[in-house]
Amino acid sequence: MKSRLDTRVLVLLSLIVGIGAVLHIFAPPIVNGMKPDMLLIMMFLGIILFPKFQYVMLLSLVTGAIAALTTGLPGGQIANLIDKPLTALVAFGIVIAAGKFTNKKVLAAGVTLIGTLISGGIFLFVAVNIIGLVEGSFMIMYATIVLPTAAFNTVAMTVIYPIVEKISKRSRIATA
Repeated sequence: MKSRLDTRVLVLLSLIVGIGAVLHIFAPPIVNGMKPDMLLIMMFLGIILFPKFQYVMLLSLVTGAIAALTTGLPGGQIANLIDKPLTALVAFGIVIAAGKFTNKKVLAAGVTLIGTLISGGIFLFVAVNIIGLVEGSFMIMYATIVLPTAAFNTVAMTVIYPIVEKISKRSRIATA
């Protein structure tokens, strides 16, 4: 059986990524010029709305590429290209495993919290250990950037997801 990608879903995912890119570019810095990763919220939203492996991988690669193009961190391009697909796979696994057993709003918040913590950890690991950025500062950067970003992203998702859910029900947008 051949798996096909639905054009409507691709258009919706493109809109989600486009909104995420705009939010990502214009998000204010929270600590020492570091900005929360707004693209990550939208990537998780796309994964929750359309939990199909092909969509998840495409979404993660596009999100990683856009984040790489818009990062202000030297070497952040490589870190974004590694972190987004790995994080998307973990988020996809959580959505598949817990999606049938939990409320979608709780799932959205949980995926966002766990996913942001994982994404930030992968990003910083690559930046510190592979690229060699600011050696010995992983824990400090994780505590001062990733943890506040995870909290921010989770709160943002708890606001965004119900809005998107209501819009999709009213417009009868089919999820995959």
